[in-house]
Order: sequence, then C-alpha cells, then structure tokens
Amino acid sequence: MDQSIARNGKRYSRFWFIFTLLVGTFTMSISQSSLSTAYPTLMNAFGISASTVQWLTTGFMLVMCVSMPISPWMLNNMSFKTMFIGALGLFDIGSLMIVLTPSSWGINGFWFMMIGRAMEAFAVGVLFPSYQTVLLEITPKEERGSTMGIAGLVMGSALACGPIVSGIVLKFFSWKSLFILFMLVISIIILMAASGLIQDVMERHETNLDWLSVILLVGLIGIMYVVDQAGKTNPAWGINTVIFIVSLIAIIWFCIRQLHLKHPLLELRVLKTFNYDLAILLTSISYIALIVTTIIFPLYYQGVLKVSPFISGMSLVPGAAFLSILNPLSGKLADKIGFKPTMLAGMFMIIIGWVAGLIVLNHLSLMGMILCAMVIEGGNAFVMMPAVTLGANALPDELVPHGTAVITTVRQVLGSAGVTISTLILTVATSNALQRGSSAQVASLHGYHLVFIGMIITELIGLVLAFMLKNTNKEKRVDYRMKLATQLVVNKKRHSA
Repeated sequence: MDQSIARNGKRYSRFWFIFTLLVGTFTMSISQSSLSTAYPTLMNAFGISASTVQWLTTGFMLVMCVSMPISPWMLNNMSFKTMFIGALGLFDIGSLMIVLTPSSWGINGFWFMMIGRAMEAFAVGVLFPSYQTVLLEITPKEERGSTMGIAGLVMGSALACGPIVSGIVLKFFSWKSLFILFMLVISIIILMAASGLIQDVMERHETNLDWLSVILLVGLIGIMYVVDQAGKTNPAWGINTVIFIVSLIAIIWFCIRQLHLKHPLLELRVLKTFNYDLAILLTSISYIALIVTTIIFPLYYQGVLKVSPFISGMSLVPGAAFLSILNPLSGKLADKIGFKPTMLAGMFMIIIGWVAGLIVLNHLSLMGMILCAMVIEGGNAFVMMPAVTLGANALPDELVPHGTAVITTVRQVLGSAGVTISTLILTVATSNALQRGSSAQVASLHGYHLVFIGMIITELIGLVLAFMLKNTNKEKRVDYRMKLATQLVVNKKRHSA
C-alpha cells in the first residue's frame, strides 16, 4: 500500500486518504442535483409553488459560488484535516435542520429548511476546489492525469447520479429519507477522517482574511440571481437591473482589489497563463454540457415521452455509468498521448452526442436519447478533469490552490448560467409555439430543438478552444513557471514597499 508522510511527520495511506476524501466529497456534491426529482413532493408537503421550491437548487448554487473562492485562504491558514472534518460537520448540521423541519410550518418551514440547505452548500463549495488541490499536491506530476481522472468520478458521477439516487429513495421512502441517507454516510466519513485516514498534507502560509473581498463576492449571488430571474414570468426588470449593475460593480471591484493586495483572497494573476485560461473555458463548456444533459433530458423524458419520474431517473444510469468508466481511462490517456488530443476527442464526442440528439428528438425514442446522453457524458470524461489537470500543471505549485479555486468558481457560475439560459430558451420557445397554435407536443419539441442547437454552438466553440491548446515541453513549462513565480515575488515586494 502506498505510504506517505504528512506535515506532522505521521505516516498515512495515500489510497485510504484519497478514498475517504472522494467518498465524502461525492456524498456532499451529489446533493446538488438530487432534489429536482423531489420538487413535486416538497411542493405538496409545504404548500409552495414551483418557483419557490427551485430555490433549493438555485440557492444552493449561489452559496457555492461565494464559498468556493474562500477555499484557498482556508487551505493556507487551517489544517486540512480540521477543514475537511469541519466542512463535513457543517453539512451534517444543515442536513439535520432539514430533516427536523416540520411540514406543518408551511412556507416558513421551507425557508427554515433553506438555512440548512445553505449550510450544506457552503460546505460543498469549500471542499470542491480543495479536494482537487489536495489531490494535485499529494500526487507526483507524472501521475496527476490518472489521479484526476478518478477524481472526475466525483464531479461527473455525483451530478449525474443525484436524480437517480433521489428517484430510487423517493419511490420507497419519504423525502426526508434522502437527507438521512446523506447524514449517515457523512457521519461515517467523519469517523474515518478522525481516525487518521485524513492527515494535514498542505503547507500553510498564514494571512489575514480580507473581509471586504468576501463581502464583494456577494456580487456573484446578485448576478446569478438576476440570470435566474430572467427565466421567470414577468420579472421585475427595474429592480433586477439595479441588482445586476451593483453586483457587476462589486465583482469588478473584487477583481481589481485582488490584483493590488499583497495577500489576495484569490490570486487572479493565474489568468496570465494561456493554457490555464483555455483550461478554464474548456472545463466550463464541458460542465455546461453535462449539467444541461442531467436536467434537460429528464424534462424531455417526462414532458414529451410521458415516462414516470422513476423511469426518468433510471434513464440517466447508463450515461452516469459510462462517465464513471471513462473518467479514470481519460486520465491515463492524457498521461500517455497528451492533454490536447484527449480533450479534442472529448469535444468531438460531446458535439456528436448533441447533433445525434437533435436528430433523434422527433423520433420519440427513449433508447435513442439514452445513447445520445451516454456519448455526451462520455465525451465530458475526456475534457472536464483533464482540463483541470492541464491548468494546474501550467502553474507554480504555490498557485495551484488559487488556480483550482478560480477554475471551480468559473465552472460553477457558467454551468449555472448554462442551465438557466437553456431552461429559459425551452420555456420561451415552447410558449411562443403554443401561442402560434401548435399542439403541446409540437411546441415542446420546438423548444428542445432550439436548446440542442444552442448546445451544439456552445460545444463547437469549445472545440475551437481545444485546437488552440499549446503542447509545451517540460523545459518550457518549468521556465515559464519560474518566470511567473519571480514576477509574483517582485509584485509582492513592490506592494510591501
């Protein structure tokens, strides 16, 4: 078994460290997409509307967007073991609040439940960039592709498996059982981590937390809120415009502030690296394809093909399984033939899947759509995590925590925007077709056609970006990283003077 030494000198098993880390993160992240199947049940239980219940997912993603950029500071100032167990504990407390919420409280009970949901989201947002940073830290560079391929199981499979797990649980138990299941698994992981399977492996560089930067990050919530509201019926455009402008100013201020701080909350100078910038866009574009697939396809299954929520959830199993199989293989492939060929193959697969789906839509074939989803999710395995690894390899080691935080935050924001825009296109196009006198099925198919065309265009942009990747040799990469590190030292000395 592979033995490593932690910062405190203790020996630990790298296998069990990674296993505990990934199972904990998987269980927490699966909650992001698990509630969509439970919406009708929760609406009946609390007596709330569809637009209100969607805050369980929308609010979750908004809080995640704010907590993700804080993760580099936490990694630099806290023991990773403490940080990991603390995040798991916070997730458990949030889940317990949800389980203890009485349905008889109605709308007030729902908002109490949302507090617990926000606690879950903060914990997931902190750990999502952190677990990738830690894996990169403890893995030799020549093995990073394979390790991050396995880590891709967490990112991709958790998102795809959420509706599946929720559909199975809700078929036999109440909605609270879903959160009880999460709590049981997380509690076991806490015990495993506390027993010594998780150790402090990150070098710390203690700094003061810049609270103004944290406050300015709330602008992300404002922007995401307005994007979400754009898809609602008769949104308050005046108020939303003000919120959007104020939020945009806050984010611009945040970015400028990070470039002038001696110890920024988020090191945005990583964006000076060409391959890293392409990696951000590629992992985000592939993530959009994955998350839109896991949300739009079930809507098609239930709304057009008229299958049950259980069948709709189970129809995601083949794609999730294919993604899980290919993720580790994609890492090994990237290590052998390079990241650019691997990601090009993935982008071609994603585009083929969406084009095939556009053709199959009118045939009303469940099996055909399942196969298209498998191709899309399989292509995602060859792009999303290899892009993260490529981006990390282009940076100095001390900037990897900031690099993964930037990638994860941008990916989450663009992924959420992609889902919102796709849903908006579907809703508006279907409504307009109905007003023109089309039947319900024809109107729905028109909406899905436009969504699929939009996704094809988005992924074609990703293909162009993949062709732009630079295959730099090791010597050039090391030389560039040394230059970047030197520039950062000069900048810090200049600010301190």
